[in-house]
Amino acid sequence: MSSERISQPEKQNLVAGPTVASGDLRLHELRSQIFRNTRLVRVWLPPAYDAQGKTSYPVFYLNDGQNLFESATAFAGVPWAAGETAGRLIGERKIAPLIIVGIDNMGTERVREYIPYRSLDPRVLRPKGKRYPEFLWREVMPLIQGNYLVAQGAADTALGGSSLGGLITLYTQLAMPGVFGRLLIESPSLFVANRKILDDCRRFHEWPERMFVGIGTRETAVSEKDEKAVSDVRRLESLLRADGLHQTRLRVQVEDGATHSEAAWAGRFAAALEFLFGQ
Repeated sequence: MSSERISQPEKQNLVAGPTVASGDLRLHELRSQIFRNTRLVRVWLPPAYDAQGKTSYPVFYLNDGQNLFESATAFAGVPWAAGETAGRLIGERKIAPLIIVGIDNMGTERVREYIPYRSLDPRVLRPKGKRYPEFLWREVMPLIQGNYLVAQGAADTALGGSSLGGLITLYTQLAMPGVFGRLLIESPSLFVANRKILDDCRRFHEWPERMFVGIGTRETAVSEKDEKAVSDVRRLESLLRADGLHQTRLRVQVEDGATHSEAAWAGRFAAALEFLFGQ
């Protein structure tokens, strides 16, 4: 992947956005040359964000941006309440002020964009996921850096997602190590393509400074599938522990009774934020 980035016209693609509690939510329209489509990028700014100041803020990029901030756009009407949760933790001084960036998925194209491997389960014969790291590097990140006071470097840059969004988060770390210093991986779809991502992880050793991995014990309500999903996460944990990610760098939360849902991921978001960005 080329290190050159595509620059974005500054301030020209900001569209009207709603007011949300505990911060300011702004919407940008991103026309992607890599995917040849247009999506919204949602940017939550912390309370007292100073656009004219000298402070640079850590930034947390999250997939499935529709589900983060508003019930009107979230799947099943249940958002992560990411802004409210971050605002509360900032107010309690448990984390420093940060910027949260929600990258919208493309609906029917979501599966193809979030899966990097040719797969029979689910059936995706022409995946686009191998383009996703470049999409982040050359299009999303320059957009944010061109419009907001973003701290530079992996220590201040995080990436996260749930389900297939967790899969592509993990794949992005493998594809471009050293860019993201913190990862959130919720209920990851590790089973895709006969668990190829786990094989790739076994050969990889350039892990970020901190990782939070979450999963529930009732992801599908089918006991056999649930056991396999938890087992896959435990296999990932074993690989990471063997590579030196102990308690200060890796937290794995297996939540009894939790489902594969926005509500479950919202419920673990505070713990994830505090572990990844805690003072």
